[in-house]
Amino acid sequence: MTVQKEKWFVTGKRADFLGIGRKYGIDQVTARIIRNRDIVEEAEIEKYLHPSLKGLYSPYLLKDMDVLIQILKEKIQLGKQIRIIGDYDIDGVQASYILYKGITRVGGNVTVAIPDRMKDGYGINENLIAQAKKDGAETILTCDNGIAAIDAIAYAKELQMTVLVTDHHDIPYQEENGIRVYKRSQADAIVNPKQAECGYPFSEICGAAVAFKVVQALYEAYGLAEEESLEFLENAAFATVGDVMDLKDENRIIVKFGLERMRHTKNLGLAALIRQKEVLAERLSAYHLGFVLGPCINAGGRLDTAIRSLKLLLAKEETEASVFAAELSDLNEERKRMTMEGIEAAKDIILEQKLEEQKVMIVYLPNLHESLAGIVAGRIREQYHHPVFVLTDSEEGVKGSGRSIETYSMYEELCKCQELFLKFGGHPMAAGLTLPKENVEEFAVRLNQNAALSQEDFIPKIHIDVPMPLSYVTADLINELKILEPFGKGNEKPVFADKNIRVKEKRIVGKNKNVVKLSLLDEMGNTYPAVYFGNAEEMMEFLNRADKISIVYYPEINSYMGREEIQFVISHYC
Repeated sequence: MTVQKEKWFVTGKRADFLGIGRKYGIDQVTARIIRNRDIVEEAEIEKYLHPSLKGLYSPYLLKDMDVLIQILKEKIQLGKQIRIIGDYDIDGVQASYILYKGITRVGGNVTVAIPDRMKDGYGINENLIAQAKKDGAETILTCDNGIAAIDAIAYAKELQMTVLVTDHHDIPYQEENGIRVYKRSQADAIVNPKQAECGYPFSEICGAAVAFKVVQALYEAYGLAEEESLEFLENAAFATVGDVMDLKDENRIIVKFGLERMRHTKNLGLAALIRQKEVLAERLSAYHLGFVLGPCINAGGRLDTAIRSLKLLLAKEETEASVFAAELSDLNEERKRMTMEGIEAAKDIILEQKLEEQKVMIVYLPNLHESLAGIVAGRIREQYHHPVFVLTDSEEGVKGSGRSIETYSMYEELCKCQELFLKFGGHPMAAGLTLPKENVEEFAVRLNQNAALSQEDFIPKIHIDVPMPLSYVTADLINELKILEPFGKGNEKPVFADKNIRVKEKRIVGKNKNVVKLSLLDEMGNTYPAVYFGNAEEMMEFLNRADKISIVYYPEINSYMGREEIQFVISHYC
């Protein structure tokens, strides 16, 4: 992303920041950040500053939860085999683990099947159902999928199977005369907070969080202590971050307390993965879940089988757990290499076909490993700030994954031309699809014809929370900002900015030469250490031309050789 193409905005929401600061014992800067997150009411501020497990909502507020638990209890008591069908990503693996362990704990006869990304594609299908029936399963319990599997579930009902759906994806619909008609399968119970009739207070939980709710209700029905179900908070937290859910409301509570538990995890597989990636357990953060540990869990489902990731979580011996963790780490390194090749190939096509001139970029890479399409789409979206679909050849036809920008809802746009697809699904910001090869060109044409996007939408916007002089920052303020964690989508790390800064010293460091260390000089003559991670050469060229710079930054305490100092991490500059 080039500096010149960005627009910086100060978030100007008003409130009595000094008054809020005095009332809650926080700095006015912290008060302003909280207001920028649209946390206004006293009860909301209290809940945000002092999150508690009491803030978790009752699982029985989810529509059909009582029906699902009653059916599960009957099947468990009769010894009927229950087949969990999950998904191959972090959310699906963690959800499968939660349900498997939870149902096993109360004496259920339960097995797990996770679709093979290449052979089965996403979610429940007729092959998985037929195999479950052949294996003696009488009941199918989905997690992180199933809401859109109308035909597959109809097939299961033809086989006289019981089907229980737990999911969090958007409800499929068809437009008839401009009116949305939502689809519902023949499942015996559907637990999904996105259902219009569902009264759950917060609909943005992930599939593993829904699974966690199921186990909470199940344990309650069996008279087990609440503390037992809370063991799965760390899995729900991992999935919440890994599935890029908004860290608001209940999600923030799940991730905050899940991380606390994970720092002392009793799960041998998670502990082994943390050791394998050389993460200090006491410093484990949402960042590590999303960008260090999470990709290893995902690598199983991308390049091999997600069952490998599930086995990591189910490991009963430290040696076994360490072997699985090492294998997943190696798979992820291979995934990184393949991803970089895919990104370079995508850039070549964008240049050659002038796709930057299109509102929605459709990049067709027939030889790309289909599991990497979403990652490549995300990286291309970051660079060009356009909605991007990356398509690749598969056994079923052409598969694609998309990553979007805030002003373009991918799922809604796909619904407008759903007759082109063999199947599709997703969210506003990400989607997946399969279509016949002959429909690829029409797909690109239709998406671009329908896209109501302006040139303004393609300019990345940097929203600054507080224009704050470097001199205002203290160690106490930095420590206070930690109460706003965990940071992530929907609760982003605060963004600060300062201007008229001189650069006293600068040098490129790091084994990959992608770090710039600087000494900054403000207008009062104070000097401060700073660091920039990114295109180091580009920054050095800019600094050689600039007399003064403006920076977007975040302050941190840098510990080195027993010494601590305030350091400014620069994210953008101009």
